Amino acid sequence: MFQVQHTVISDDIATFRFACDLMRCKGGCCVVGDAGAPVTQNEIPVLNKAWRVLKDELRPRAREVVKAEGLIRNGYRAPELNCTDGKECIFVTYDKNDVAICGIQKAWMEGRFEWIKPLSCHLFPVRVLKAGNMEYLNLEYVPSLCGPACERGAAEGIYLSDFLRDAFLRAYGAEWYAEFLSACEEVRIKTGVEI
Repeated sequence: MFQVQHTVISDDIATFRFACDLMRCKGGCCVVGDAGAPVTQNEIPVLNKAWRVLKDELRPRAREVVKAEGLIRNGYRAPELNCTDGKECIFVTYDKNDVAICGIQKAWMEGRFEWIKPLSCHLFPVRVLKAGNMEYLNLEYVPSLCGPACERGAAEGIYLSDFLRDAFLRAYGAEWYAEFLSACEEVRIKTGVEI
């Protein structure tokens, strides 16, 4: 593990090759799992607004679940987005290739919503655990979901630390990210990973 400012980071985040391959994984991280995406208290009002704006575009089952159970539920460590039948995120939509995509992100890309998606989704497969003033970043690698991303990352020489650039900048800022990249390079040298 290594530290950058107030974050303690697992070495595998520095050494892991990763680049999403949506045409192969079909957006599996949005539809598979036993819990919804963790969200912060600050994100809840934005998610409620997104629901009001987008609900008519989302799947009928998602509307049924939100009406019966609500948009947000209490998770193990943090609030989390609800899921339909323990599977799909409430905000999932599908494109013409049957790829699961975030309805919020789709609206953002189309200029119809001002926010991209929950930070935990943007950072996936990195998960953040807060403890006091520190944050611990760990890799949550699910081979059945992210195998194609690992293959693409290896083939194209893309490190997870580079692939998640925008998410890391959003979460921690440019100064942190520059320090993080430098620390990642040091970890790669120390562990003998090709740079």
